Amino acid sequence: MNKKIQLLDLGQKDYKETWEYQEELFKDIVDLKIRNRREELDLETPNYFLFVEHPHVYTLGKSGDLTNLLLSEKQLEAKGATFYKINRGGDITYHGPGQIVGYPILDLENFFTDIHKYLRFLEEVIIRVLADYNIVGTRSEGETGVWLGVGTPFARKICAMGVRASRWVTMHGFALNVNADLGYFDNIIPCGIRGKAVSTLNVELGVEKVDEVEVKEKIKKYFSELFEAEFVTFKEATV
Repeated sequence: MNKKIQLLDLGQKDYKETWEYQEELFKDIVDLKIRNRREELDLETPNYFLFVEHPHVYTLGKSGDLTNLLLSEKQLEAKGATFYKINRGGDITYHGPGQIVGYPILDLENFFTDIHKYLRFLEEVIIRVLADYNIVGTRSEGETGVWLGVGTPFARKICAMGVRASRWVTMHGFALNVNADLGYFDNIIPCGIRGKAVSTLNVELGVEKVDEVEVKEKIKKYFSELFEAEFVTFKEATV
């Protein structure tokens, strides 16, 4: 089993370009697995992890409800935002500057074959990161992601998650609000859940800006601990 994960920080990159790139990496792994099975080979499958920050964009999961987007096409354009219906689970969410997005593209057969466990591990990574800032992040039953103040009138989501998996290969991932502009969430019903707010790390800490490089380092640390993995320098996918 290959427990090395090739890490690439894309900086700020268009959502559609990043989605297409994810699909390429995802397909490379799936194709290699098919080849292994067909030709009775045992070639090592790679794992990838992309960090990225997107320009303002709203994305709707395959089972999501379009009415949870509260803007017309013209209003989207006026806000400098784009919209895509995509092939992950979950409903609608927002991505934009000040948000750390992580896309693990893993062959789970290198780790464990349990999607439920995978999602709980993603949540646990973020919960541990928040704990380093003395913030108590928790799960909310039946609502994937990481929340604050669950069980109170002030429940709010700080990290959204949505994944796709095929042949135990994952794509899409999580979006942690670090210094994001919360005003953009007013244009949707986040994750299709009414009556619950959204927050960011800088708001919770009462500071103007949180060091995003530091947050990424913490994500890497806890991800590697939980998945018993090692991050290595990214290499272009080859099959």
